[in-house]
Amino acid sequence: MAKKLSIKKIKFQDVKFRNVDEFLDYLPEDERKIVNLLRKIVFDCLPEVSEKLSYNVPFYRVHKGICFVWPASVKWGKGHTWTGVRFGFQYGYLLADEINYLDKGERKQVYWKNFSSIKEIDTDLLKSYIFEAAILDQQGAGTKKKTFL
Repeated sequence: MAKKLSIKKIKFQDVKFRNVDEFLDYLPEDERKIVNLLRKIVFDCLPEVSEKLSYNVPFYRVHKGICFVWPASVKWGKGHTWTGVRFGFQYGYLLADEINYLDKGERKQVYWKNFSSIKEIDTDLLKSYIFEAAILDQQGAGTKKKTFL
Protein backbone atom coordinates (compact mmCIF):
# COMPACT_ATOMS: atom_id res chain seq x y z
CA MET A 1 0.00 0.00 0.00
CA ALA A 2 1.34 3.44 -0.95
CA LYS A 3 2.16 5.81 1.85
CA LYS A 4 0.18 9.08 1.74
CA LEU A 5 2.34 12.18 1.62
CA SER A 6 1.55 14.87 4.10
CA ILE A 7 1.68 18.37 2.66
CA LYS A 8 2.10 21.15 5.18
CA LYS A 9 0.05 24.21 4.32
CA ILE A 10 2.11 27.38 4.48
CA LYS A 11 0.40 30.23 6.32
CA PHE A 12 1.21 33.60 4.80
CA GLN A 13 -0.84 35.75 7.18
CA ASP A 14 -1.55 35.73 10.90
CA VAL A 15 -4.90 37.49 10.56
CA LYS A 16 -8.21 36.81 8.81
CA PHE A 17 -10.82 39.55 8.58
CA ARG A 18 -14.47 38.82 7.82
CA ASN A 19 -15.17 42.33 6.55
CA VAL A 20 -13.72 45.80 6.05
CA ASP A 21 -14.87 46.99 9.49
CA GLU A 22 -12.84 44.23 11.19
CA PHE A 23 -9.87 45.19 9.01
CA LEU A 24 -10.18 48.86 10.03
CA ASP A 25 -10.56 47.99 13.72
CA TYR A 26 -7.31 45.99 13.56
CA LEU A 27 -5.20 48.88 12.26
CA PRO A 28 -3.14 51.19 14.44
CA GLU A 29 -4.62 54.69 14.50
CA ASP A 30 -1.95 56.27 12.26
CA GLU A 31 -2.50 53.65 9.53
CA ARG A 32 -6.30 53.80 9.91
CA LYS A 33 -6.28 57.56 9.22
CA ILE A 34 -4.29 57.05 6.02
CA VAL A 35 -6.44 54.10 4.94
CA ASN A 36 -9.67 56.04 5.55
CA LEU A 37 -8.45 58.97 3.45
CA LEU A 38 -7.29 56.67 0.63
CA ARG A 39 -10.63 54.82 0.67
CA LYS A 40 -12.47 58.16 0.50
CA ILE A 41 -10.38 59.23 -2.50
CA VAL A 42 -11.13 55.95 -4.31
CA PHE A 43 -14.88 56.20 -3.63
CA ASP A 44 -14.91 59.88 -4.67
CA CYS A 45 -13.20 59.04 -7.96
CA LEU A 46 -15.06 55.80 -8.69
CA PRO A 47 -18.58 55.86 -7.26
CA GLU A 48 -19.40 52.54 -8.99
CA VAL A 49 -16.36 50.75 -7.59
CA SER A 50 -16.71 47.65 -5.44
CA GLU A 51 -14.50 47.09 -2.41
CA LYS A 52 -13.55 43.55 -1.44
CA LEU A 53 -11.00 42.13 0.95
CA SER A 54 -8.36 40.03 -0.78
CA TYR A 55 -5.24 38.95 1.09
CA ASN A 56 -6.97 40.64 4.06
CA VAL A 57 -6.72 44.14 2.55
CA PRO A 58 -9.18 46.19 0.45
CA PHE A 59 -9.02 45.80 -3.32
CA TYR A 60 -11.12 47.93 -5.67
CA ARG A 61 -12.63 46.97 -9.00
CA VAL A 62 -15.20 47.98 -11.55
CA HIS A 63 -14.55 45.53 -14.41
CA LYS A 64 -11.16 44.18 -13.35
CA GLY A 65 -8.90 45.04 -10.45
CA ILE A 66 -7.93 48.71 -10.35
CA CYS A 67 -6.15 49.41 -7.06
CA PHE A 68 -5.62 48.32 -3.47
CA VAL A 69 -4.73 49.71 -0.04
CA TRP A 70 -2.22 47.65 1.97
CA PRO A 71 -1.15 48.84 5.44
CA ALA A 72 2.20 47.56 6.64
CA SER A 73 0.58 46.12 9.78
CA VAL A 74 -1.18 43.48 7.63
CA LYS A 75 1.76 41.23 6.89
CA TRP A 76 2.22 38.84 4.00
CA GLY A 77 4.76 36.07 4.33
CA LYS A 78 7.74 37.03 6.42
CA GLY A 79 6.68 40.65 6.58
CA HIS A 80 7.01 43.88 4.68
CA THR A 81 9.85 46.22 3.99
CA TRP A 82 7.73 49.36 4.18
CA THR A 83 6.03 51.38 6.85
CA GLY A 84 2.75 53.23 6.62
CA VAL A 85 0.24 52.35 3.92
CA ARG A 86 0.85 51.20 0.35
CA PHE A 87 -1.57 52.34 -2.34
CA GLY A 88 -1.11 50.10 -5.35
CA PHE A 89 -2.32 49.86 -8.92
CA GLN A 90 -2.84 46.33 -10.20
CA TYR A 91 -2.03 47.41 -13.76
CA GLY A 92 0.41 50.15 -12.83
CA TYR A 93 2.71 49.30 -15.71
CA LEU A 94 0.04 50.61 -18.10
CA LEU A 95 -0.20 54.02 -16.42
CA ALA A 96 1.58 57.02 -17.91
CA ASP A 97 3.99 57.91 -15.12
CA GLU A 98 6.34 60.45 -16.68
CA ILE A 99 7.14 61.97 -13.28
CA ASN A 100 8.00 58.57 -11.72
CA TYR A 101 5.49 59.11 -8.93
CA LEU A 102 4.90 55.38 -8.52
CA ASP A 103 7.41 52.89 -7.19
CA LYS A 104 8.05 49.83 -9.31
CA GLY A 105 10.63 47.90 -7.34
CA GLU A 106 11.32 44.64 -9.11
CA ARG A 107 7.66 44.27 -10.12
CA LYS A 108 6.60 44.04 -13.75
CA GLN A 109 2.91 44.90 -13.38
CA VAL A 110 1.91 46.22 -9.95
CA TYR A 111 3.14 49.73 -9.11
CA TRP A 112 2.51 51.62 -5.87
CA LYS A 113 3.05 54.64 -3.66
CA ASN A 114 3.76 54.37 0.08
CA PHE A 115 2.38 56.92 2.53
CA SER A 116 3.61 57.35 6.10
CA SER A 117 1.20 60.19 6.93
CA ILE A 118 -1.87 61.81 5.43
CA LYS A 119 0.21 64.97 4.82
CA GLU A 120 2.19 63.04 2.18
CA ILE A 121 -0.90 62.35 0.08
CA ASP A 122 -1.23 64.71 -2.88
CA THR A 123 -4.95 64.12 -3.39
CA ASP A 124 -5.20 65.72 -6.83
CA LEU A 125 -2.19 63.85 -8.18
CA LEU A 126 -3.37 60.52 -6.78
CA LYS A 127 -6.84 61.13 -8.23
CA SER A 128 -5.33 61.67 -11.68
CA TYR A 129 -3.70 58.23 -11.48
CA ILE A 130 -6.95 56.65 -10.26
CA PHE A 131 -8.91 58.26 -13.12
CA GLU A 132 -6.38 56.98 -15.65
CA ALA A 133 -6.54 53.49 -14.12
CA ALA A 134 -10.34 53.64 -14.37
CA ILE A 135 -10.16 54.55 -18.06
CA LEU A 136 -7.83 51.60 -18.67
CA ASP A 137 -10.21 49.36 -16.74
CA GLN A 138 -13.13 50.57 -18.88
CA GLN A 139 -11.11 49.89 -22.04
CA GLY A 140 -10.23 46.36 -20.97
CA ALA A 141 -6.75 46.74 -19.48
CA GLY A 142 -5.29 43.46 -18.31
CA THR A 143 -7.39 41.36 -20.66
CA LYS A 144 -5.90 39.20 -23.36
CA LYS A 145 -7.58 41.38 -25.98
CA LYS A 146 -5.79 44.68 -25.63
CA THR A 147 -8.41 47.13 -26.85
CA PHE A 148 -7.02 50.12 -24.99
CA LEU A 149 -4.67 52.74 -26.39
